[in-house]
Amino acid sequence: MASTRQQREQREARERLQRYQARQEVHAHQNKRRVRDNLIAVAGVILVAGLATATQIFYFSAGPGAPTAAPSDAPSDAPTGANVGAPDPATAENRTWTGTMVLNGDITLGIELDGAAAPQATAGFVRDAADGYFEGKTCHRLATSDGFSFLQCGSLDGTGAGDPDYAFGPIENAPADNVYPTGTIAMARQGDNAYSNGHQFFIVTGTTTLGADSAGGYTIVGKVTSGLENLIQDVTSQGIDPDTLGQDGTGAPLVPTTITGVTLQ
Repeated sequence: MASTRQQREQREARERLQRYQARQEVHAHQNKRRVRDNLIAVAGVILVAGLATATQIFYFSAGPGAPTAAPSDAPSDAPTGANVGAPDPATAENRTWTGTMVLNGDITLGIELDGAAAPQATAGFVRDAADGYFEGKTCHRLATSDGFSFLQCGSLDGTGAGDPDYAFGPIENAPADNVYPTGTIAMARQGDNAYSNGHQFFIVTGTTTLGADSAGGYTIVGKVTSGLENLIQDVTSQGIDPDTLGQDGTGAPLVPTTITGVTLQ
């Protein structure tokens, strides 16, 4: 009997040892998996942060964005307090200029520029039109949110970067209430720099509020007098290309848009 009892006790001891070892193995495996999962999570956070940083660097330096959700133009080294390559504001002749702007060959906008209220911007617009600058330039940035709706055009290279050989100020004819009515044509510029206006402009396709920065608001150079509904129907209502959507909700229009002609008189 003693031998049988000893055998049973030894068997139970072995079984307890096996169960203990099994629990230890499970615990060790769980610890390893926990460490692995933590390392993967940390690596994921680092990767996402790196991608976000890289995206922001591109977005704010070469993309269509700006530090504030507003039309942007010149690069960070744009001149401050000086005009570069800009025509004499007297070119605007202190009068109203009328004409047309054609987009994609079949969207014709009637436009009107206010040479009395915005002589410097009007002079630049008139010269660009006379020189044929606008032809073939793209509209690279679209906003379609309620209260923040515009199409920005005229970039030298289609990226939204400014022209290093052309910039001017000061800001002219900016609205005191920061509200830009539907149909407004205004000059795009770099944030906090009143002398970074250039070739780029934006057409407001729905009443938009743009808060003033340290430089002020945005020069209203004129307005669209006809055809805006066609632009909205054919381009802006089609939305933004999701592959280009930026953090401020703007991006390239889903329908590629190019200026095919501007005439003024």
